[in-house]
Amino acid sequence: MLAATQPNPSSMKFLKLGFLANPELGQLILRGWLGLTMLINHGIPKLMKFNEMAASFPDPLGVGSKASLCMAIFAEVLCSALLVVGFFARFAALSLAITMGVAFIVVHKAALAPGPASGELAFIYLAGFLALLFCGAGQYSVDGED
Repeated sequence: MLAATQPNPSSMKFLKLGFLANPELGQLILRGWLGLTMLINHGIPKLMKFNEMAASFPDPLGVGSKASLCMAIFAEVLCSALLVVGFFARFAALSLAITMGVAFIVVHKAALAPGPASGELAFIYLAGFLALLFCGAGQYSVDGED
């Protein structure tokens, strides 16, 4: 009868990829990735088309379309830029999380179905911004949080 072989402990350790562990770099990547995509894909287009969008922008909070658009632009442009550089990152992440929460729950009716009107992207952004809210900007930021 053959004896059962035990896995090599050093190979198991390698498979856990512990040598890649760098939470600070992870925070930098998450901040940069989410912040830049929000800024470039959502914030700047809203800012550039402000006059066209102001009258018909969704008004989920009942403050008026123009005011709702201004709040979205504040979060998606200013707060995204703050998040990228890590300056007032928790405030920026909170503002963006609120914006994405409203977009997901109120505008997209909490729909995760696939398709162009899906709230899936807002839901994913919401998760990332909440993670940054709780873990902070990290060491590689203007704030230099530890």
